[in-house]
Amino acid sequence: MSLRVGSPAAGRVVALSAVPDPVFSQAMVGPGVAVEPVRSKSDVVAPIDGTVVTLHPHAFVVATGDGAAVLVHLGIDTVKRKGEGFELHVVKGEEVRAGQRIVTWDPAEVEAAGFSPICPVIALDASAEVLADLAVDVDVAANDVLFDWSR
Repeated sequence: MSLRVGSPAAGRVVALSAVPDPVFSQAMVGPGVAVEPVRSKSDVVAPIDGTVVTLHPHAFVVATGDGAAVLVHLGIDTVKRKGEGFELHVVKGEEVRAGQRIVTWDPAEVEAAGFSPICPVIALDASAEVLADLAVDVDVAANDVLFDWSR
C-alpha cells in the first residue's frame, strides 16, 4: 500500500538537508522533504487523510487509521512565537481530509520576525527507503504530491 503525501503549502520543495535545523536536516525525526513557502498569508493544509493527533500553532501531526503519521512543522524555532501569527482551524482529535485547511499563517511575517519559514514535512517512524518519488527542486501548490510512502 502506498500513501500519497501532499504539500501543506504552496512553494518550492527542497531537500531536508536544506533545512537550517540539524534535527530536520539530518532526518533525526524522520525522512521527508521541506517546502520553502510562498511569502504571503496563506492556508496550510493537511498532507493526508487522517486524525489530527498533535496540534500546536506552529506544527501538527496527522495520522492514518493504520498508524502512518506525517509531521508538518511551520518554520524553524517558531515555537518561540507562542502561537503569534498562527490561526488554527481544527482541533486535536478532528478527522481531516488531505487538502483541508489546518492553520493560516504569513511566512513573510515569520521571516520578518527573524525565523526561517521553511516547512519540513516528515514521515514519522519511517525509513528513507520507504519514500519514493520525492518532489525536490520543483514548485508546488498546496496539496500537490510531495512523495509516496510505501506502507
